[in-house]
Amino acid sequence: MIKIKKFVFNNFMVNTYFLHDESGDCIVIDAACYEPAEENEVRKFIAGNNLNLVRNLNTHCHIDHVLGNNFIAKQYGVYPEYHKNSLPFFSTVKEIGSSFGFSITQVPEPKRYLEDGETIHWGNSSLVVLSTPGHAEGSVCFYNENQQFVITGDVLFKDTIGRTDLPSGDFDQLMKSIKTKLFTMPGETIVYPGHGPETSIGYEMENNPFIR
Repeated sequence: MIKIKKFVFNNFMVNTYFLHDESGDCIVIDAACYEPAEENEVRKFIAGNNLNLVRNLNTHCHIDHVLGNNFIAKQYGVYPEYHKNSLPFFSTVKEIGSSFGFSITQVPEPKRYLEDGETIHWGNSSLVVLSTPGHAEGSVCFYNENQQFVITGDVLFKDTIGRTDLPSGDFDQLMKSIKTKLFTMPGETIVYPGHGPETSIGYEMENNPFIR
């Protein structure tokens, strides 16, 4: 059974998720740790639970969600995996980071690129990759049908949706992603977003004011 541990990292309050099971293997989704204290939280969690970090996945590659990729690569030898359409974000990542007060000296090469519909395996567990552009090109969600949860990055939040006024954002495309990829899930499916509290698919279908 998958256990999920959430940390909230950096000035943008990004939700970083560690998923692990009885095998001891774990994965990280949106490694956003930046400050040394945040990196120490990661070290303590992994060591304290005797976990073996085996994969580093990104829902999308906006600056706030990738700040910990280099730390994870250097500390654990685990390189990021993201959708190939996210690559353009890395051409300006150092400049964008500097504009927000983040010093980015190295950008690790990806281990591989995620593909829509593929299944990500680790330990005794798995997630399905769902391509969900609209907030950002290359955005993906990670779905586990058996335990009924989805990690949505900045696609869907409690009572709201991802911004579409940033580069490669597209409101109509985001609506299509939400309606065709997320709102086809059972209503009980728990949504773990990239910022803020958890919600559910059923709640958002009934109450999200941005969905029309």
